[in-house]
Amino acid sequence: MDIDNKKRQPLPDMPSTAGAAHTSTFLVAAIAAVITYLLLRFRFTTAAGDYHHIILKMLLALGMSCFVLAGASFIQRMVVKRSRQKYLKYNLLQVIRLVSVLIVVFIFVSFLFQNWYTAAVSLGLISLLLGFALQTPISSFIGWVYIIFRSPYHIGDRIQLSTFKGDVVEIGYLDTTLWEFGGDYLTNDVPSGRLIRFPNSLVLQSAVTNYSWAKFPYIWNEIPFHIAYESDLEFITTTLVTVANNELGPAIRSHINELKQLVKETPVDELEIQECPFVSFRTNANTWIEATLTYLVPPKKASAIRTAILQKSVAELLKQPDKVMFPKSNAR
Repeated sequence: MDIDNKKRQPLPDMPSTAGAAHTSTFLVAAIAAVITYLLLRFRFTTAAGDYHHIILKMLLALGMSCFVLAGASFIQRMVVKRSRQKYLKYNLLQVIRLVSVLIVVFIFVSFLFQNWYTAAVSLGLISLLLGFALQTPISSFIGWVYIIFRSPYHIGDRIQLSTFKGDVVEIGYLDTTLWEFGGDYLTNDVPSGRLIRFPNSLVLQSAVTNYSWAKFPYIWNEIPFHIAYESDLEFITTTLVTVANNELGPAIRSHINELKQLVKETPVDELEIQECPFVSFRTNANTWIEATLTYLVPPKKASAIRTAILQKSVAELLKQPDKVMFPKSNAR
């Protein structure tokens, strides 16, 4: 099982784009609004009656808004076709949608209010009232802006935030959704089947632990083995390292070099990175020795690789009972 042959966990579908059909629909609606506006503007019809002036404004605003939405739809299609990174594609689509909605709102406000001073005062009072009433949603929206630009995590990343652990499947304007791993009913890191949804404002209040950091998407993992004092420690070290190397593949050496290079780029001094995998020993209070195998592993494969290494290591160690004695075998 070579850790370089990583199959990324499937990400959620991208937000549905307007598509060619929707772009055409927006364009047709815009053209229809402009034609209707011209008919009313030059009095080719009197259907508007007393509301002639208001309807003209609404038609013009509608036409411009449809053009904006058509342009946004076209840009979204280009993003989906050209962007190769799924998380970047997802974020761009979210931003494009938000900007297009804000432009549409701005267009309607501009046409509905002739006096900009009146409009500004009205919007200011509304914003003040909404600010008191919607403090948490506003904080969550600011949290979304922080997530987009500071990128503490992306779609598909495995993270821990406060007590929540899982793979990010959705980053909305107000909240983030995780596909939980581990959880209350599991002791390993497989998906629990539960979804966790928390407000984006939490990212401004708690530390984010990202296990899928783009520069180095690996974590250290370890497996303890309890052995008797009479065991051959050198043989155990060789056996465990050999099994781990066979399971992890030759690419593990390059990952260690990447980690060393990353450490050199930081202000951290005197941090020694050992070759991976390696074995360390320590005494246990229950009168045996604990041999700990430490290695690098992709976070989403930690459980599977740990199980494979443990099974093969125990099988190899049991082949030499004269060199490897487990605590239970000494109890007579």
